[in-house]
Amino acid sequence: IEKIVLFLLEQQGQLANRLCDLRQQHDVILQLSNGGSKICELQEAYRGVGHDLLRLLFFVEMNAIGLRKILKKFDKRFGYRFTNYYVKTRANHPYSQLRQVFRHVGIGAVVGAISRNLADLQDHQGNYVSIYDQPALSHPDPIVHSIKAAVNKLSNSTNFLEFLGKHAFIMQDDLRSPSEDDVVEQRYHFMSLLLNLVNTFLYMVNTYIIVPTADDYSLSLGAAATVCGVVIGSMAVAQVFSSVYFSAWSNRSYLRPLVFSSIVLLIGNTLYALAYDLNSIVVLLVGRLFCGLGSARAVNRRYISDCVPHKLRMRASAGFVSASALGMACGPALACLFQTDFKIYKLTFNQETLPGWIMAISWLIYLLWLSISFREPPQEIKQDIIPQEVRAGTVVNYAVENGITQPLLLNTEPKQGENGDQEYDDGEEESCEKTRKPVTSILSAYRLLTPSVKVQLLVYFMLKYAMEILLAEASVITAYYFIWSTNSVAIFLACLGLTVLPVNIIVGTYISNMFEERQVLLASEIMVLIGILLSFHIGIPYSVPQYVGSALITFVSAEVLEGVNLSLLSRVMSSRLSRGTYNGGLLSTEAGTLARVIADGTITLSGYFGVAKLLNATLVPSLFICISSIVATCFTYNSLY
Repeated sequence: IEKIVLFLLEQQGQLANRLCDLRQQHDVILQLSNGGSKICELQEAYRGVGHDLLRLLFFVEMNAIGLRKILKKFDKRFGYRFTNYYVKTRANHPYSQLRQVFRHVGIGAVVGAISRNLADLQDHQGNYVSIYDQPALSHPDPIVHSIKAAVNKLSNSTNFLEFLGKHAFIMQDDLRSPSEDDVVEQRYHFMSLLLNLVNTFLYMVNTYIIVPTADDYSLSLGAAATVCGVVIGSMAVAQVFSSVYFSAWSNRSYLRPLVFSSIVLLIGNTLYALAYDLNSIVVLLVGRLFCGLGSARAVNRRYISDCVPHKLRMRASAGFVSASALGMACGPALACLFQTDFKIYKLTFNQETLPGWIMAISWLIYLLWLSISFREPPQEIKQDIIPQEVRAGTVVNYAVENGITQPLLLNTEPKQGENGDQEYDDGEEESCEKTRKPVTSILSAYRLLTPSVKVQLLVYFMLKYAMEILLAEASVITAYYFIWSTNSVAIFLACLGLTVLPVNIIVGTYISNMFEERQVLLASEIMVLIGILLSFHIGIPYSVPQYVGSALITFVSAEVLEGVNLSLLSRVMSSRLSRGTYNGGLLSTEAGTLARVIADGTITLSGYFGVAKLLNATLVPSLFICISSIVATCFTYNSLY
């Protein structure tokens, strides 16, 4: 590490000297009236410094990968997480040389000098733009974008965009070769990405638009109000199975799964609306099952992971989370607008059927837009993909040949085996393909789950269970205790949904920079526990402030917990689960969906004890699961980095 840092400082000094010389030439050229050709030469010289800086950053990154492999070998041979101790004791020590690598103060100064001078030269015709006062008016050179991207990959800083991107749990490869980036650039199509985000938004609206009126609809069809749990949960039941086949289908196509999803959702919402005039609870449940079978969230995640360039992927991931949050808020809010009752021929349009009709029309419009505007990306050529470790060696060799770097790990040359074949010392190249090969079954995926990953999935299950209990039974609980109207319930649920993005802004921008993610995780679990405890109806009359306050604590804490949990999960989960059918996104989706199914089933079963006991009967399982997840988190706390 000392060798890396001293070499890095030496090279930064050489780059700084070159920039000083270029600045002197810059000042001379600005005095000339006809220095157009000189300006072009000077711009190329600055870009040359930028390219050398980029190669220096590649050198640091490759050696950081080498250090990580060394630490992993210590972990394996010790049978102890030596890496955790090493990073914890050196990450923030004032004399730690790792700080020089990861803080990038010197590199930032070089980048600033290059970008500022290129901006000055670009605006030489009397139109000087300051990169400090008016950053939006400057036009950074492509080399500056490349350097910033390389610096960000080395950094471990957190901002709101990155936090939202991790919240989406779209797993990414650590490093891509230029050929892979070119392939992804060819596959990228903005309108297709937008259609995926619209699909995400509409599906979340479809999920929550019926929540305020599900109990009234059940009563209208002759069932108990608590059957709303089955009505809401039947969509989640179907989603357990649809997530798997949509994930597998996305290996071959993106357009066809989205078309199929839209058609199934169109049919499902139409059946949901027709159930009122047919007076059939069976048709109602079949309609919701069809809606669950149309869940294409696995396709939406997969499209962002596979078809969006690396430089845009974090924004696309943040867009995925924002679209989900907006849909969650808009669903109940739209239910407020359907306070009407009229007939056209034999079809009834009221607050119970209009959500189905509106969503059916929305999916029809979306289907037409999808057919016209979506572009199927070309299929990926798997054999062209080079293993990450081989790519790393290629970049280092390129840098060494160009005289800019020296490798820290020198024993990467092949040796001659007994039969004359070339062999590598640690055998990593031989197993490289195997370690990057995606898993082919749910059982294989389960075997890759470490205890800390299993605990993270349990936490995800817990928070989804608690949120579903809160949202799905809201209409029944508020009608029984407070005699709230459908409008009041819809506004309450919409307000809860609107807290998602502000909470993520606070956590992503401030809290995650002040505390470790594992600390935020444990604190959020405790807050969810407090919210559940405050929700119980024991002794004193149940009041609106108690219900609303406890619901806000539970929901907001669960939202914070979800973002931090998925951020940690994306780091501790095996890289083999970043691609293929049985990927990490599918596992987390299945855990969350299963939680919703069990929660909705709990509401319906608890209804047999009467509405008076529904609240406490549904909170007891939430309390038990929450305590279990806190205990499990405490046991694995030291492994959560």
